[in-house]
Amino acid sequence: MTKGWNILKVAFRALGRNTLRSLLTALGMIIGVACVVATIGIGDGARLQRAERLRSLGTNFLQVNAGSHSASGAHQGAGTSSKLSGDDVEAIRREVPSVAYVTATIRTAAQVVQGNQNLSTSVQGGEVDWPHVRAWNLASGQFFTDQDNRVAAKVCVLGQTVATNLFGSEDPVGRVMRIKNIPFRVVGVLEAKGASAQGHDQDDLVIAPYETVRRKIMGTTAVGSILASAASNDLVPLAQEEITALLRQRHRINAAAGQADDFSIRSQVEMLQHAADESQTMATLLWSIAGVSLLVGGIGIMNIMLVSVTERTREIGLRLAVGARGSDIRSQFLVEAVVLSVAGGAVGIVAGIGIQRAIAVLAGWPVAVQGDAVSLAFAFSSLVGVTFGLYPALKASRLDPIEALRYE
Repeated sequence: MTKGWNILKVAFRALGRNTLRSLLTALGMIIGVACVVATIGIGDGARLQRAERLRSLGTNFLQVNAGSHSASGAHQGAGTSSKLSGDDVEAIRREVPSVAYVTATIRTAAQVVQGNQNLSTSVQGGEVDWPHVRAWNLASGQFFTDQDNRVAAKVCVLGQTVATNLFGSEDPVGRVMRIKNIPFRVVGVLEAKGASAQGHDQDDLVIAPYETVRRKIMGTTAVGSILASAASNDLVPLAQEEITALLRQRHRINAAAGQADDFSIRSQVEMLQHAADESQTMATLLWSIAGVSLLVGGIGIMNIMLVSVTERTREIGLRLAVGARGSDIRSQFLVEAVVLSVAGGAVGIVAGIGIQRAIAVLAGWPVAVQGDAVSLAFAFSSLVGVTFGLYPALKASRLDPIEALRYE
C-alpha cells in the first residue's frame, strides 16, 4: 500500500513539473470523453423521443393502406390504389377477433374559419372507434357518436393547436366554425399530443365523422386507410395476419399464385423496429466518431510519455543504479499515463453532460444522460491510459542504467 501511494505521489509530482503540458495532453482525452458522453446522450434522447412519438399513434396500432399493387407491369406504392372500402372495415370489425377497435379514416387539407380567425389544417374523417385506436383522450366535450357518422352530421372535434388558434383561451365546445364554408359545431377538444415521429404537429387537426368528410367535404367514395388496434400487444402479429388473410379473400388475391396484395399493413411494432434500426445506425456512427476522438487523445498521451521518458533518462538511470527494479520504473510511468487519462476522462464526463444540457436548452434537442454511457466512457479512458502508456513505460523500464547515466 505504501509503495503504491509513493508511486502515485511521484506521478503527481512529475506531472506537476510541466503543468501546462499535462493539461494540454489531458485535453485530448477530455475532448474525446466529452464527445462520447454528449453524442451518446443526444443519440439516446432522440431514440427515446422517436419511440415515444411512435407510441403516441395508439395502443397496439395497425394501419392498412390502399396500394402496393401491380398495374401494367409496374409495382405501385402504398396509397396508389383505392380498393379499400367501408365493407372491408365492417368485415374486419366482424370477422377478426384479435382486433379490439377499427375505423375507416380519410384525410384532406382544408381552410377552417371562425370569426376573423382562419388557418389551413388537416381535416380527418373517422368513425366512433377513432379515439380508441389512437389512444387519444378528450380534454373537454365529447366525441361524436355512431349516429353522427351514419347521418353525416356536421360536427367536429378539434386538436389543441386548432382550438388555440381559432378560439384562443375560450372553450370552443358548442361553438360553430366553418370548414370549406360549411358550418360545423364543435363537440369536443382533444388532449395535446405534440409532434409525431416525423416531426409533424399531431394537434394541428380537425376530426369529423367519416361519412361527413367523405360526402360533404371531399366528395369521394374512397377509403383513405383503415386504422385498427389489436386486443393486446401480444396479438398484434396475429391481427396483422388475420387482416391480411381476410383482405386477400375479399379482394380475390391468390398469394400462392404470386399475385401481389393491393394493400399494405404496417404495425406499431414494425415502426418501432424501423426506428430502432435507424437509431442503431446513428449510434454506430456516433460511437465511431467518439472512438476516433479517444484514439487521438490516447496517441497524445503516448507521445507526451515518450517525451517524458527521453527527458528523464538520467533520472531513470539514477533510480536503477540505486536499486530500483525495472518493474518499479514501468509502474511509475504507467501510473502517470493512467492519471492523465483518468483525470481527463473525469473532466470530459462533466464537460459532456454540460454540453448535453446546453444543447437541450439552446437547441431544444432531446438528451438522455445514460449511466452506462458515463461508466463506459470512464472505463474506456482508463483503458486508453493503460494501452497507450504501456509502451513508454516498457521503454523506460528497459533502459540500461549506465547508458542512462551518461545521457545528456
